[in-house]
This record gives sequence, C-alpha cells and structure tokens, in this order.
Amino acid sequence: MKNLSQRLLSIDAFRAITMLTMIFVNDVSGVSNIPAWIEHTKAAEDGMGFADTVFPAFLFIVGLSIPFAIGKRIAKQESFIKTEVHILTRSLALIVMGFFHVNLEGYNSEAAILPYAIWEILITAGFFLIWMDYKKKQYLLQGLGIALLLAMAALYKGEGGQWMRPSWWGILGIIGWAYLVSATVFLLVKGKFPALLVLLGVFLAINFAKHSGVLSLDIPVIGDASSIALIMAGVVISCIPKKSIPLLLGVGVAAIAIGLIVRPYTEGISKIRSTPSWVLICAGISTVVFAFMIWLVDIKGKMNWFSFIKPAGTSTLTCYLIPYLLYAVMMLVHFHYPELLKSGIGGILRSIAVAFVVIWIAGRMEKVNVRLKI
Repeated sequence: MKNLSQRLLSIDAFRAITMLTMIFVNDVSGVSNIPAWIEHTKAAEDGMGFADTVFPAFLFIVGLSIPFAIGKRIAKQESFIKTEVHILTRSLALIVMGFFHVNLEGYNSEAAILPYAIWEILITAGFFLIWMDYKKKQYLLQGLGIALLLAMAALYKGEGGQWMRPSWWGILGIIGWAYLVSATVFLLVKGKFPALLVLLGVFLAINFAKHSGVLSLDIPVIGDASSIALIMAGVVISCIPKKSIPLLLGVGVAAIAIGLIVRPYTEGISKIRSTPSWVLICAGISTVVFAFMIWLVDIKGKMNWFSFIKPAGTSTLTCYLIPYLLYAVMMLVHFHYPELLKSGIGGILRSIAVAFVVIWIAGRMEKVNVRLKI
C-alpha cells in the first residue's frame, strides 16, 4: 500500500481547476456565437471540444482519490463490510441527486403543482439537509431533507404526466455508479497495483468491444465501462510514485497516441457516445495535467497560487449544486442578462465571472460550515 500522505494538495488543486471549468462550460452552453472548440461536439460528429474534456477529468480525479480514501481504510484493517457500506452510501447519494437532476429536464410546470424553479430549489434544499457536513448528528434535519425529497417526488409531473424515471442518470448519477464499481473492485483487490492494471485493461477492453461491434450485450451497472475506465485510470495513475513525472508524462502521451490510433476502428472520438478514443485521449490529457500539478504543487510548493479557487477543491459538491439555486432564483425574479452578455466574448466573460462567483459563494458558505459531504 502506498504512502497515504502524498499528492493530496495536487489532487485538490486539480479538482478545483476542473470544478471551475465545469461551472464555466455549463454556463457558457447558454451563450451564442462562441468558438466551436469551446463547446461539446455533437453526437454524430467525430471530434471533441474543450467542454468534452471536463467531465472525464472529474472522473479521473475521483479515481485519483480512491487509493487515499479506501486505501486508508484498508490500512486501518477496517472490515470489508464496513468499507463497502461506506462506498454504497456515497454512491447512493450521488445516484439519488443525479436521478432528481435528470428529471428536471422533463419537468412539466403546466401539469405540476409547483413551478419548475421552486421544485429545483426545494430538491436542492433537500440535498443540503440530508448531506450537509454536520459537526454532530442531526437526524431531525436529515429526516426533514428525506421527507422533502419524497414530497417533491410525489408532486413531480413530467411530459405527458409521467412520473420520475432514470433515463441517463445525470452527471452525478454516472459518477455514483462508476465510483461504486471502481471503489468496490479496488477494495476487493486491496489496492494491489498489478490487479488494478488488469482491471483497467478489462474495463478498457469492454469499452473497446462495445464500440467496435464485438460486444452487443448490455452489462448492468457497467454499461460500456467508459466512466469506470476513466476512474480506474485515475486510480492506477495515483498509485505511481509522485517523483515519476517523466513516467507519468510518457503514460499520458502514450494514452493520447493510442486513442488517436484506434479512432478509425471504434466510432471515432465522441464524448456523447463515450468512445474508446475519447476515453483514452481524455485519460491521457488528465494524466499530463496531473503530472504538471504534482510538479507545481507538491514539488514546487505553489498551492497558494490556487487559494482563490480552493473552495472548488474542498467543497466541490457544494460548488456543483450552487448554480442550480442561482439559475432557479434568476428564473423566479425574471432576471435576464443584457444582450452584450448573451453572445460572443461578452457571454464568455460572463460565464467566467459566474464560475468565480459560484466558487466565492461556496467559500463563504464553507466559512460558516455550510458544505456538503458524502
């Protein structure tokens, strides 16, 4: 088992940057007349934009953290059942939040009792009540949060009057399912590096087989294994000694090269279709960025350079949820940006500003002990 004291600062810094860019790309998706390279590439196209690299980087970072979080429990000789319950609890939290977020997309304000914005605010309030980082047991507030989510589920009306359904599970749900598999297999092999390499190869092979037409079977929970492969890539990279920067850079460049090589044989590069080329290229990019972060933060000691976005690395889930409240309030008060901030460079600058404002709000909340922890 590796030294658990390594890399934590570089991972926090990497996570903060990724969260900043995630808020930015989510907001800039509503801006018109922006360069195509910023946006997501359409499903039918072979290629990727900047936005297509952000979510896989976050999955990769989830993997970077697993050897520390689960490895520490293994080192303490915590029982398998207790550790697995911890993994299941964290996964369930993400899956539940993702489930509600997905159903926001089909919410029918005309058929439902509550307006869209009110329902969005209340489910977010429920998330905070249940998964707040309480300093002591707060069963009453958590019970209130559960009751609130159940009430919102009961009041839900979708298109055609249908009730809530999972469809694609949402960003948080995808992370939850992939974390469940990745953390569980890490626990099963007790973090042994050779076994982790084999497992990464297995999940990459499943992804390759699904997109090359070799495998037509849908595997429950695992799916095409793209998200799991990205997390497992992070797990493997996290287990390499931090001073091996040339090795990390070599692995990253090799992953990008292999992704480009297999591109013609596995449906091209596509985030929406989660093709092997996209998985490998994004894993390679994330590895190169992480190697740079190790050099800058862990070796050169420049963590202070990221102090202004630190809350995005320490209160990441809080940062992710704040925009849901922000946009809902804007909808309720009928706030609209001036035309200058709706398109082009003005809109891009607006989205950058929104990302920093969200992180600032999360930082202020963190100072008064209001943050989510799962």
